[in-house]
Amino acid sequence: KDYVLKMLDYLDLKRLAKQKAYTLSGGERRRLEITRALTVRPKFLLMDEPFSGVDPISVAEVQNIILGLKSKNIGVLITDHNVRETLSIVDRAYLIHEGKVLSQGTSEFLVNDELSRKFYLGDSFKM
Repeated sequence: KDYVLKMLDYLDLKRLAKQKAYTLSGGERRRLEITRALTVRPKFLLMDEPFSGVDPISVAEVQNIILGLKSKNIGVLITDHNVRETLSIVDRAYLIHEGKVLSQGTSEFLVNDELSRKFYLGDSFKM
């Protein structure tokens, strides 16, 4: 119980602990989902589209949470179509095209990679 309260505090949800989940905003729900996942003290966390359905402020909050998890040596694997939000915080990324890895590398590499631009990012993509 103490660990759960610590996680609620860490993700700025302690003040909302007595509320029903359905009353929370999109960003608060996303942080609650992360809190629930952290209660089992994982070494690795899979996040499926963590930036979808939340406002820009919540996107920044989730990005900061992910960076904080990385600093606590919790591995994070993200699947997301929000390329800018994802590439700005990852160490490495894989672009999948037609079920196969099209390209892989650092964000900087992928943004400048000809195949990544041709099949996924587009010529006008900028970070």
